[in-house]
Amino acid sequence: MSTTLFLLSTSFLLGLMGLTFHRVHLMSILICIETMMLVLYLMMTTFVSFTNITTTAIMPILLLAMSACEASSGLALLVATSRTHGTDHMNNLNLLKC
Repeated sequence: MSTTLFLLSTSFLLGLMGLTFHRVHLMSILICIETMMLVLYLMMTTFVSFTNITTTAIMPILLLAMSACEASSGLALLVATSRTHGTDHMNNLNLLKC
């Protein structure tokens, strides 16, 4: 296993562990998801640069566009929940108490 692949895999697992263990605030969840998406982007770009296949060259750009959409919708949800509930604690966000 090359050093680059090992470091990217470790970074992805750290983001996943952060998502698993630090689910107190909505902001920390969004940061962990964004970290995982950026590591996937880096993995995809290194894969495309190593294989030199021209048909897969658009895939990292599409992933980056989807990541930007995910980040904007996540921040919109963060603003909406902090306006309605006053905080971004996940304990206060019970969808059954509308």
